[in-house]
Amino acid sequence: MKTYLHAFAMCQSMFCAIPCPWKVWDEQARGKMLLFLPLVGLEIGLIWVILAQICRLFALPTLVTGLILAVYPYLVTGFLHLDGFMDVTDAVKSWRDLERRREILKDSHVGSFAVINLVLLVVAQFALFSSAADEADSLILLFVPAVSRCCSVLAVTGLKPMSTSQYANREKQTSHLIVTALLLCVFVTAGFLLCGKYGFALLGCLAGYGLALRRGYRSLEGMNGDISGYALTLGELCAVAVYALL
Repeated sequence: MKTYLHAFAMCQSMFCAIPCPWKVWDEQARGKMLLFLPLVGLEIGLIWVILAQICRLFALPTLVTGLILAVYPYLVTGFLHLDGFMDVTDAVKSWRDLERRREILKDSHVGSFAVINLVLLVVAQFALFSSAADEADSLILLFVPAVSRCCSVLAVTGLKPMSTSQYANREKQTSHLIVTALLLCVFVTAGFLLCGKYGFALLGCLAGYGLALRRGYRSLEGMNGDISGYALTLGELCAVAVYALL
């Protein structure tokens, strides 16, 4: 049990900018960290819902509400996944050979493709949240980060990693895949039961994540954390698009 508690604290500290009062690192718990990523997603989603309700309670201007809800998921993760989005965008959009694409992926410099796509991403998310109807059920935002992170766990655990990935030496843990798949089913079902038609936002997240993952994985011929962040960012954007346009 102690190992699992350590794994949760490590996951919270690594993948979320919300301060974790329990600072610990346990190598024995490292392999269990990803198991708690969907729970961290629920925590992120809960705050997202609270922010939406506060904006509605104080009748904040539409554009202000759109800005707050659009930038929150980037701020709460310390721009971790956004960094992966930019790295993969530069690599994939370069249209170079595989070796060069992987070099670009690891390059600390920011290319023009990353900057252009970052601007388009943020503007799109801001425009979508600003366009959402006043009666839109913001409770669905509770499940969006949890669903996107379930997808990340399944992708990182189940797909072939790149040799340079931090997950390269990670053993394939079937039990983690099963637990995460079950959690994903629970979250999607709960989204439809509690939010009605807005549950389709979660299907939008799944579709967006899957398409982005396919693009990054096929282009770089392997899986790593950057591709996970790239797919997660686009998956959540697709969820917001469905939420705003219903």
